Amino acid sequence: QLRHLFGSAVPAFPPKFYLAMTKSMADERRSQLEQYLQNVTLDSNITNSDVFIGFFRKLQQDTFEIQTQRAFLDVYLADGSNIRLDIQTSDTAQRILEVTFCKMGLSRELIKYFSLFFFQDHDDGALSVVKKVAEFELPYVSLQSMKELHCKLGIRKWYMDPSLDTRLMDCRASLNLLYMQAIQEVKRNWVKPTEGQMQELEFLQKNANKAKFLELIREMQFYGYVRLDPCICDYPEEGCSADIYVGNNEINCCIKLPTNQTKEVSFKINRLRSWQVTFLGATKDGEEDTLELRFEYNDSGTWQWIILYTKQVSSLS
Repeated sequence: QLRHLFGSAVPAFPPKFYLAMTKSMADERRSQLEQYLQNVTLDSNITNSDVFIGFFRKLQQDTFEIQTQRAFLDVYLADGSNIRLDIQTSDTAQRILEVTFCKMGLSRELIKYFSLFFFQDHDDGALSVVKKVAEFELPYVSLQSMKELHCKLGIRKWYMDPSLDTRLMDCRASLNLLYMQAIQEVKRNWVKPTEGQMQELEFLQKNANKAKFLELIREMQFYGYVRLDPCICDYPEEGCSADIYVGNNEINCCIKLPTNQTKEVSFKINRLRSWQVTFLGATKDGEEDTLELRFEYNDSGTWQWIILYTKQVSSLS
């Protein structure tokens, strides 16, 4: 149906194996299907089509055996408060976002600057952004499928360039969203202010000067970035641990080398040619799945593959 509607814009579906598959054949088939889905979802015309949304709505509901019915859904803000919505279990993330914006008094024109995310609050105060919710995804169904992870659904800004904040400053509701998220990033140590800058931020927060607070914090390292949980990478050599920040058109990695030295590397998005996500299965302890993100990067004129192992692949890809 997609090929009929969009023609050559839809990649060819991976061929089937008609004989009994070996493990290597099954792995190859899974990899091909994953790559197919990644390529298809890059085109918003396809993902916004009724055929695509209808297919994935049915797939999600059938997989987790959740029928369409009325339900309540909490959407959390960065300050810990939440907005309770009266929804249908079959509502997509885009629909949930629209309803949330309506309840908050935000203009529909500003929706493109925000997105829904699944996140986890940890007992030690850390915050994990598990993944960005795809527009065609059913948040209620996804939350039910991730019950053991104790995830919450939240709203965050979603753009790489911090200077875009200025487009949202004239709306009180969007200004409040930016301000709450900025305070959260400071509290979680995602932002790296100097001692002097920290004192000035505290003064501005005490006086509720939101516009000046946001103006100052835009000057600070890693403002507006998503910080991922510590993970493993193969750069500059295999088995290195890394703290990763994603934002401002870069993937910034603070890498701990086997010699216990640290190296900061910035992978610029405009020097990245292609990427691939692979599901590797459960870790040895069986507690969580392992995902691999590999991307092809131009390093001083030479293309090479960089590999990151993190359950938060969706925040990168």
